[in-house]
Amino acid sequence: MPEAALSTNALYSARPTLRLNGREQERLTGLLLALEMNEQEDGLSTLELKLSNWANNASGGADFAFEDEAVLKLGDRLAIYTGEEAAPQEIFSGTASALEAEFREDGAPTLTVLAEDKLQLARFRRRTKAHTAATVAGIAQAIASDLGLTPQISGLSQSCGTQLQCNESDLAFLRRLLARYDGDVQIAGTELHAAPRGQIRRGAVTLERGSQLRRVTVLADLAHQVNEVTVTGWDAKAGSRITSRSSGANQGPGSGRTGASLLQNALARREHHLGHLAVLDSSEGTALADAAYDERQRRFVTATGTAEGNPAIRVGTHLTLAGLSPRFNNTYYVVRCCHRFDQQRGYETDFTAESAFLGNP
Repeated sequence: MPEAALSTNALYSARPTLRLNGREQERLTGLLLALEMNEQEDGLSTLELKLSNWANNASGGADFAFEDEAVLKLGDRLAIYTGEEAAPQEIFSGTASALEAEFREDGAPTLTVLAEDKLQLARFRRRTKAHTAATVAGIAQAIASDLGLTPQISGLSQSCGTQLQCNESDLAFLRRLLARYDGDVQIAGTELHAAPRGQIRRGAVTLERGSQLRRVTVLADLAHQVNEVTVTGWDAKAGSRITSRSSGANQGPGSGRTGASLLQNALARREHHLGHLAVLDSSEGTALADAAYDERQRRFVTATGTAEGNPAIRVGTHLTLAGLSPRFNNTYYVVRCCHRFDQQRGYETDFTAESAFLGNP
């Protein structure tokens, strides 16, 4: 897939658009100095918004822009839209939870707003609760409903027995549970999305070196690669030993040579045993072994780079990097992104993406 143009115009404005409590705010957009939105695997996106806190007033003078809280205050809902200014896309929606004022003798005062998306509520309250006869999807749906979110759950229908949430926040518990079954959770608007990693494809983007791809560093590392993961335990109901093995179930996007094959040829065969985790039956043991193996193999090749600002680059995007070299040209899965804007560099997107494959030289 060739690199797609970000606009039909040769020159276009990519200044972010800000909406407050559902309405576009020209004062916020006009006084924006910088923003940074961070998104990662396991959910909970964060926003840092820096504004000039000095503006003209109705009497012809100048005064603080936001100190009367008529426009901006703690608890306000913020939405950020980026991309071409004529047709921006939402990349963040959340609630302002902190305000930081800075007063300097060599410049106008500034106000920095910190916000988190709707998973913010899932980390507020710790609880102890036994989830009995549960499925992973059922637990995710219950947490979403408690948060007032619409659950969008794909797969994850396997039984996980009784799960104990012991003095954990809903967010920590959900992350821990999904990690055992190789799942991920993200917020999109008012929806909570959870799915196995193998089913997630949050769009596809191609970046070419010398064009929209401004910088990238790619690392192929055998240090944490293995040829097999084993899990053992005891099935109390069946009265038998559990022994589960995995050599991969979900490698992710891309193609080429795997870390496991190169490890065995370049160094030596290596097995990894998980002995510290309890499993109830063989199906849970297999799921745990698969998740542990796949997590390692997908991190064999990691790409860290900066692109021209693109709201389509999100966690879960399949990112094709082109124009590098035969070994590193490949399709990667984005696991972290940072959408940045300032008055010097404009709009840029930083990303970290991973692949289980190294191409042929």
